[in-house]
Amino acid sequence: MPVITNIEDLRVLAEKRVPRMFYDYADSGSWTEGTYRANETDFHKIKLRQRVAVNMENRTTATKMVGIDTKMPVCIAPVGLTGMQHADGEMHAAMAAKKFGIPFTLSTMSICSIEDIAAHTQAPFWFQLYMMRDRDAMIRMIDRCKAANVSALVLTLDLQVIGQRHKDLKNGLTAPPRPTLANIINLMTKPRWCLGMAGTKRHTFGNLVGHVKAVTNMKSLASWTNEQFDPTLNWEDIAWVKKQWGGKLILKGIMDVEDAKLAVASGADAIVVSNHGGRQLDGAPSSIEALPAIVAAVGSQIEVWMDGGIRSGQDVLKAWALGAKGTMIGRAMAYGLGAMGEEGVTKALQIIHKELDVTMAFCGHTDIQNVNTNILLPGTFPTA
Repeated sequence: MPVITNIEDLRVLAEKRVPRMFYDYADSGSWTEGTYRANETDFHKIKLRQRVAVNMENRTTATKMVGIDTKMPVCIAPVGLTGMQHADGEMHAAMAAKKFGIPFTLSTMSICSIEDIAAHTQAPFWFQLYMMRDRDAMIRMIDRCKAANVSALVLTLDLQVIGQRHKDLKNGLTAPPRPTLANIINLMTKPRWCLGMAGTKRHTFGNLVGHVKAVTNMKSLASWTNEQFDPTLNWEDIAWVKKQWGGKLILKGIMDVEDAKLAVASGADAIVVSNHGGRQLDGAPSSIEALPAIVAAVGSQIEVWMDGGIRSGQDVLKAWALGAKGTMIGRAMAYGLGAMGEEGVTKALQIIHKELDVTMAFCGHTDIQNVNTNILLPGTFPTA
């Protein structure tokens, strides 16, 4: 086993162990992948101010996200097909998050179901919901969340239509993979993954198959999803979801100040500045570039979080310094899971936390609550 010291080490190992179509699903963007790459590279442009001869003892990175205590301003983002990165992947990621002390978010398009997570973790978690034409299916899903002790609902707003993701199209992405010659050859090089999948019954979308009318197999599921993402989504629909749910509501996919103001008016509890990991509108700004203007406009009225491009604890600290009261990590979790299962997710969280903690100390702080733009070198970071 190689020595793992950073998230890139986990990515390299995941690429070796995860079948090509599922690795590409997690590690790709839409069209030219320009926004996908910018999410990460724009963090590198932001420079930190090193301070010396300051007391670095008794440091804390603890905070709250929608009232929930977290060890650091990080939660696990909703990632579809997580259970194809590793057998029962969502369950392993949820357990790693629970033990570490941060929230976990389950995707609608997960392999493990809402009930699987509830039974396996015995702890509150968050659920990510898409707006679908089948409102009855949404009501049933929301009711299942209530029964499973879900403590917050994350409504994703930026997938009314699906961005063209060339790698997914070329790979013929399905869950489980079709038994084509190319897939069989690739799977033969992934014995660890195949052995894990042989030991679980969870091979397709657990939140939909058997729970949504007319979805009984992969063929009907594909037809249903192509028809169900609702392109007519509007703010009245968000009010409908809020009424049906009645609990904490987080709106994900905000990239514009005007939309952020409308989100505040909707009564949401938090918003996530996010371009869907560069998987939707290619050519949009990076999440970290969009963050400051949104914080300036609504940060005093609502919790503003961000996701996209976070590969280190330094990235978390930079986002916090620019006003994000929380961050979501998706790919860093997926790399860890694909590389080493639950142990890999734990390793990813340990890496990010250590980098966050040590960098905060080098910047002259012992409590993340006191960190602001003063830790950043003027002229190197985006402003409102």
